[in-house]
Amino acid sequence: MWTRANRAEIAAIEKKAKRYPTDLTDEEWERIEPFLLLPARKRRKTSVDLREVLNAIRYIARAGCGWRMLPRDFPPWQTVYWWFRRFMRRFLSETIHDVALMIDRERAGREASPSAGVVDSQSVKAPAAETRGYDAGKKIKGRKRHIAVDTDGRRLMINLTTADISDSAGAQQILDAIRKRWPWVRHLFADGAYDRRKLMDKAAFKDFVIEIVRRIESDTINTKTAFQIAGPRTDSLKSTHHQCSNRDAVGQTHACFT
Repeated sequence: MWTRANRAEIAAIEKKAKRYPTDLTDEEWERIEPFLLLPARKRRKTSVDLREVLNAIRYIARAGCGWRMLPRDFPPWQTVYWWFRRFMRRFLSETIHDVALMIDRERAGREASPSAGVVDSQSVKAPAAETRGYDAGKKIKGRKRHIAVDTDGRRLMINLTTADISDSAGAQQILDAIRKRWPWVRHLFADGAYDRRKLMDKAAFKDFVIEIVRRIESDTINTKTAFQIAGPRTDSLKSTHHQCSNRDAVGQTHACFT
């Protein structure tokens, strides 16, 4: 919901941006610039304005245009593409994302590295994709996003597959990747679609605990549905509210992609 404070903040950002809404503000550039610089002994002076390169990459990502359609007030598209490939080889975007996530967690009074997360997936239509699949459950032909977020909704991992890949199969790939990137994560929440023996066996082998959260009808709280951990039934309002919060967190992350 838009408020006067939101509109004032967006207006202030647009004033600082030079041409496009995707341009970096001065505050954003101050935080990102240290990640772009090599150590002093290996650094070679470049004539390219890296801030303009990042502005161009952000413009392409937001506008969805091709490299050759880059506006002329950015550096040449060949230069931008060369730097983009270099940043990807250095995992620059992942590094900035992970550092920003840890800083935000500490700002919220939590440990920098998460120890628990939520796994979920979403099928979306992708008419222009080269490889697609059919999700019979959702009746969607396209791709499927498998994501893992922390319990506040910050994205930890994402895996893109065809829509015909099951939730549990996509989660197995998440387990392989999340151990390398977030080694302190041990506990994962998931819905009933992930209650599969093959996934549970792999999670146990990799020292993960996957807690299945099932949707039930409840008269004990003031909502249509509640989520309860599979196993002995509990009537604890606090426990049920905690599970609902986890589901809301991953739902908000899915909404950011659409």
